[in-house]
Amino acid sequence: MKNYIEAGKAILGIEFGSTRIKAVLINDEGEVLAVGGYDWENSLVNGIWTYSLEEIYAGLKGSYASLKADVKAKYGVTLKSLKALGISGMMHGYLPFDGEGTLLSPFRTWRNTITAEAADILTQEFNFNIPQRWSIAHLYQSILNGEEHVKDIKYFTTLAGFIHTLLTGEKVLGIGEASGMFPMNGNNYDADMIASFDKLVDGKFSWRLEEILPTVLCAGESAGTLTEEGARLLDEEGDLQAGIPMCPPEGDAGTGMVATNAVRKRTGNVSAGTSVFAMIVLENALKKLHREIDMVTTPDGAPVAMVHCNNCTSDINAWAGLFKEVAELCGASISMGDLFTSLFKKSAEADADCGNLISYNYFSGEHITGFETGKPLFIKNPDSNFSLANFMRVQLFTSFGSLKVGLEILGEENVGIDKILGHGGFFKTPVIGQSVLAAVMNTPVSVMETAGEGGAWGIAVLAAYAANKAEGESFPDYLDNKIFASQGMTTLEPDQAIVDSFNLFMENFKKGLTVERAAVEM
Repeated sequence: MKNYIEAGKAILGIEFGSTRIKAVLINDEGEVLAVGGYDWENSLVNGIWTYSLEEIYAGLKGSYASLKADVKAKYGVTLKSLKALGISGMMHGYLPFDGEGTLLSPFRTWRNTITAEAADILTQEFNFNIPQRWSIAHLYQSILNGEEHVKDIKYFTTLAGFIHTLLTGEKVLGIGEASGMFPMNGNNYDADMIASFDKLVDGKFSWRLEEILPTVLCAGESAGTLTEEGARLLDEEGDLQAGIPMCPPEGDAGTGMVATNAVRKRTGNVSAGTSVFAMIVLENALKKLHREIDMVTTPDGAPVAMVHCNNCTSDINAWAGLFKEVAELCGASISMGDLFTSLFKKSAEADADCGNLISYNYFSGEHITGFETGKPLFIKNPDSNFSLANFMRVQLFTSFGSLKVGLEILGEENVGIDKILGHGGFFKTPVIGQSVLAAVMNTPVSVMETAGEGGAWGIAVLAAYAANKAEGESFPDYLDNKIFASQGMTTLEPDQAIVDSFNLFMENFKKGLTVERAAVEM
């Protein structure tokens, strides 16, 4: 493997997640050769969830440096060249730039729920659901707010698109990521909706919408090469060579579909980390517009129904941090990984009714249940069975509570699903997270050996496809034949006892939303 890496045959994927930036190095078959990471966290600044440019640059360099060190430790070789490279990031959000490449407004992440007015107007105008997270909603809300920067915009994009431009100079996006900026029609932005938007703006600015959107590319297309400036930005030590081919930058939803081989019709995946979303590849269009359901695409352009929730594991992480502090106060030392594993496993001992406990993990707003802002909340009755097992099961259940509300809508639309695959940090503890999701979906759930690597591995695979695809080879066929043919996978059927327990929880979850509303309004 040392010679393989030295020859520049390895492929790298880097994904900017909400709390961790991951770098994964693979070979042509998708085998993980080395990994790197960099922890970061968004900040609430003047009411905006954001990351600073300095944090973005530091995260890019730090994740690569960590990977480079892992390669050196494992193989005794300095990483200098790659066969291909891909960048992924949190979908949606808003990064507007002027003609000099200066950021005109602080980066607004997917987590912000400050565009309700714009989202409502655009949804009505397009007759197509425009969620608050989408880039076009942020742009139009900025216009409605009369924000000064809008007149100077020459280009706007997402986090993945911004980083890709830093590395290549190319202003492009993969279609899956682009479909979270603006609605698609085929393999490009919907021209009629663009015309409708320009009519809404009514010539107030020197730009037209199509002029400031990134170019759309599909999986397998060339998205430029790493420039000398990009190579120095990525590798401060100066070892990495320029000229590396790069695939279209994608969002974490698209890379999640890739990481779970859920890009064919009637397949789906659930990504569970700081946020949680379910992606179902559709056979047919939905019968009507649903404000709770996003319509996006796979990285090769197939239509997808997306149920996205802003909140998943942040509250679990907060409680785990408290428990670690208690352990250290008592003189014990435990890693966060071991602590999470122990807490997840303890949840298996919970009562059927979870001790009559209820929890809301709303660190931020949640559009599916109608919350523009959130407030984490835990409720117990005087006679509740307040045990650690019940507490932890409730924390796991509430991670999927809002998601379940959205999935019920797809059930009403008779959307067919043959298989669901889970990925992301929630599934690192074997069996437990997987069994909870199987109960939520009431369908078998599979988890692959690469589930913990998630989207960073997925974008590396997209880079591999761009570099290695045969003439006429479709992306689903490439995944089936070249990547997943030998991938290990475990599948769990729904456990009826957990299904019944989750359904009891959901009854209380829905009833208690009025309490959460009161807490938010305090």
